[in-house]
Amino acid sequence: MKKFLLLVVLVVLSCQKEETPIVVTPQQLHSSIDKVTEIMIHDIFSPPVASRIYAYPNIAAYEIISLKDDRYTSLAGQIHELTPIPSPDSSKPVNNELAALIAHMDLSRRLIFSEDRMEAFRDSLYTLWSSQNQKEFEASKEFGLQVADHIAAWMDKDNYKQTRTMPKFTVNTDEVSRWQPTPPSYMAGIEPHWSKIRPFVIETADQFKPVPPPPFSMEEGTDFYKEVKEVYDISQKMTEEGDSSEEVQIAKFWDCNPYVSVTRGHLMFATKKITPGAHWIGITKIACKQSESDFDKTVYAYTKTSMAIADAFISCWDEKYRSNLIRPETLINEHIDENWKPVLQTPPFPEYTSGHSVVSGAASTVLTDVFGENFSFKDDTELPYGLPVRTFSSFKQAADEAAISRMYGGIHYRAAVEVGVKQGRDLGSFAVDKLSMINKSRLAQTQ
Repeated sequence: MKKFLLLVVLVVLSCQKEETPIVVTPQQLHSSIDKVTEIMIHDIFSPPVASRIYAYPNIAAYEIISLKDDRYTSLAGQIHELTPIPSPDSSKPVNNELAALIAHMDLSRRLIFSEDRMEAFRDSLYTLWSSQNQKEFEASKEFGLQVADHIAAWMDKDNYKQTRTMPKFTVNTDEVSRWQPTPPSYMAGIEPHWSKIRPFVIETADQFKPVPPPPFSMEEGTDFYKEVKEVYDISQKMTEEGDSSEEVQIAKFWDCNPYVSVTRGHLMFATKKITPGAHWIGITKIACKQSESDFDKTVYAYTKTSMAIADAFISCWDEKYRSNLIRPETLINEHIDENWKPVLQTPPFPEYTSGHSVVSGAASTVLTDVFGENFSFKDDTELPYGLPVRTFSSFKQAADEAAISRMYGGIHYRAAVEVGVKQGRDLGSFAVDKLSMINKSRLAQTQ
């Protein structure tokens, strides 16, 4: 009889365990995105491609949480060609937050090269969740993977695969204003066809086409020459003040070059870092944690920001390969100082407009919409690369510093910085105005 009673108790306890819902935390989502960033650094994705890798998994997660959380509305019909995701089987115990994170991890795995690294992270969470509630885990996993397939089918029509087979960028040395590959590795221009990628929110790649750069001229006194000379003069001042100068610190903090070539004797190797988009994804994480955002708001913040970043790269790259402007390093070496080197290594694509400026302008505008105007924060994104924490009083201030850092680094002229950040802010404002992701009346009831 005692054995029978013990068996009954064990069965009851087992059933109770099965019925305990799985709790998915914002930190698990942060960890998943951190893992994606880590893998992208390892795999060396270019900044435009990295922005695409962030956007699609976030959208998959967001579409799932919007099914149940009536604070948020679906992006279907709001962004280009996205159709509603399938509905979950109501007869099964689907946990939407769990399904959202599973969809996020699965799409991330499909978009990176080192899939095994993502699978190891995913499997550690699968083991945890299945031990907590097997039925809920299996039902949520089934639905999450179904949504991942739906988003992947939409993703495959964004023209990315087609651009992989398009012609490489051809350097035209006959025109002195045209971009040329720069030291030390003289890499070919990356992603010359990125403007052909389907955008998320903006209507076309050239919707926010900026004003042209100053007319090219290396005659003293012209506007363009003044901009070239300004880059050189600033660098000379920074050299005199040394690495401890504020300008040098700002330049290095916002470097975000995913592939820096280092030459030592006959040996050349790469030091790997995050992309500018990854830096702003890191700032999104900081804002979510600081504001104690719940899981669903965290998904919302990442999704809105990553779409703005992705569209910013499309807009910026459209202009880069239209104006096709030569970099400061090339002109300063040819006309002013043959031994001059910029503080930062010049990235391998045309100069105008500044990618950091456009992306920072767009991301900061969206983050301001999500978290508020005067959101002060400590940016520790660059700590893994040996750089100290910097403090900002707002996202706008951070974007302004990111933009000017490119001129301090010796890789952009002033026009590319100032016009670029405006280009990004205009794009970000458009995204904020166009997207109706928030059910404002419902959100007000919960605050």
